[in-house]
Amino acid sequence: MKTPSASPGAERADGPSVPIGVLVPLTRPGWAAAGRHLLAGLELAVGEVNDAGGIGGRPLELLVRDTAADPQRAAAAVEELAGLGVAALAGEYHSVVAGTAATRADVLGVPFLCSSAVLDALTDQPTNWVARLSPPQSRGWRLYADHLRNTGHRRIAVAAQPSAYWAAGARILRDHLTPRGGTVIELDMQVLTPTDLCDELVDKRATALLLLVGHPEPAVPIVKAVRGDQRLTEIMIGAPAGQPEFAEWATSLGGDGAAIPFLRYLPERLSPLGERVETVLRERLAEAPSFVAFEGYDTVTVLADVLRTHGVDRERTAEAWPHVAVEGTRGRIQFSRTPGISVWQWTAAPIQIVDRDPTALDRFRILHTG
Repeated sequence: MKTPSASPGAERADGPSVPIGVLVPLTRPGWAAAGRHLLAGLELAVGEVNDAGGIGGRPLELLVRDTAADPQRAAAAVEELAGLGVAALAGEYHSVVAGTAATRADVLGVPFLCSSAVLDALTDQPTNWVARLSPPQSRGWRLYADHLRNTGHRRIAVAAQPSAYWAAGARILRDHLTPRGGTVIELDMQVLTPTDLCDELVDKRATALLLLVGHPEPAVPIVKAVRGDQRLTEIMIGAPAGQPEFAEWATSLGGDGAAIPFLRYLPERLSPLGERVETVLRERLAEAPSFVAFEGYDTVTVLADVLRTHGVDRERTAEAWPHVAVEGTRGRIQFSRTPGISVWQWTAAPIQIVDRDPTALDRFRILHTG
């Protein structure tokens, strides 16, 4: 799917546009709600950049491509956008898709600022072409594992589907919890029904169940089955990947979707810029903006600063990652090299563990920050 390439506010800067290639999941099986929020943040920031004169008088223009959570579709989009002469690539939500895009961008020599994917090994080899705003999976999921321990959970079941992302998450949990007296029980949702899963949870004496599965299927049926099983009234359900972040979670599950802790990448307090952006995004989206929308806005904020300062040459953009120092909606953004991470990384990206308040599903309770 290709969307119209004209960007909001493009008419307010003169000269030929500076194209940015955007990868977002806008259709199933991609998480379309995440893609919509990501694109809303990107578009808002582009409009503001162009209102302020663009890049040396040239408007930013977004060339948007729908990845639909398909790695090969993303790779083809990178090839196409590189051929169209984009100054940089931006976006993507799904980690495996982002990894494929990042690997292709590295080969083609196109700078890629990854907005929201967390897989540690985004590329197989270290690259100077790719930078990332979201924290790496290992950092967030270790924090989540510590939260489980601190709330008294030692026997933790993970309902998992096959995926490099889910497998990496399960490995992080197991490696972090096992030496600290925890037990991670992996349950294969390729072979188990939600009812079978409930029986396994009882048999294995699990006190917590983590959803390492897609949304809405099979996450929603699993939650409904567990919540409806009288044997499991004391079990905690968790979703470290953030499935409960979006409004469709509450719409699908109602009260059953409350009190399910998940990771999101927001600070306890947004910056003044963040507060202003939140107000505008809430109006545009007709709902509270997710952390993904802020990641989208910050992506363009960083790229605009780099392009203004270093020009639109691709190689110079890639060389600029370690020199970035930009105020974003969620803090000051700077990139550095991190052991075990193959791309330039914003190491100070904020992390929260939150859940939906059972007394008000549209309100989030902050359980832990790190």
